[in-house]
Amino acid sequence: MEKKNNYYKIHLEELSLKNSAEVLKSIDFEFVNHDDLFKIIEVLKSKNLFGNENDATEFALGIKLFSEVMLRHRDHPLFEELKPAFGEFMKKLKND
Repeated sequence: MEKKNNYYKIHLEELSLKNSAEVLKSIDFEFVNHDDLFKIIEVLKSKNLFGNENDATEFALGIKLFSEVMLRHRDHPLFEELKPAFGEFMKKLKND
């Protein structure tokens, strides 16, 4: 049986906070995505959209995490107005 998804794990850790009296936290979570996220990150870095590789990585992860949730919940009323604009946005991003 062929896998239809890629499996990932993210570790997010607070390194410092503007209010230094707060306790630093971390979270680990696993998720699936139909795309190769590392390939997408490299493509966006090579496009140099933002002039900064960290911004490209942050953008790639953010957009892919968001879009995968939106796909799984495509009929949710929250995404009703966003879906057409997001589709156009993704087409433009892929063609740039």
